Amino acid sequence: MSNEAKLLSNVSVPALKALASGLLAPKAQSHLDDLLARNSDGKLSEGETKELDDLIEQIDELNLLKARAAFTLSQHDKNP
Repeated sequence: MSNEAKLLSNVSVPALKALASGLLAPKAQSHLDDLLARNSDGKLSEGETKELDDLIEQIDELNLLKARAAFTLSQHDKNP
């Protein structure tokens, strides 16, 4: 993927800053923490294991979006 393809070019600077610093919603973070703790104890059902996998996938996507927002901001700062 080229650097240009990584840019979020149609997103405003304030929105990029919000994306780059975004966090998982507190309720989702609390649920994730619970699932992770119970997973380390081996106490998750099959459904909960799937739910944990889905949450981790969502976090991975969020982190990629945050990285793209940060990269776009860095490019914007170089070429105002």
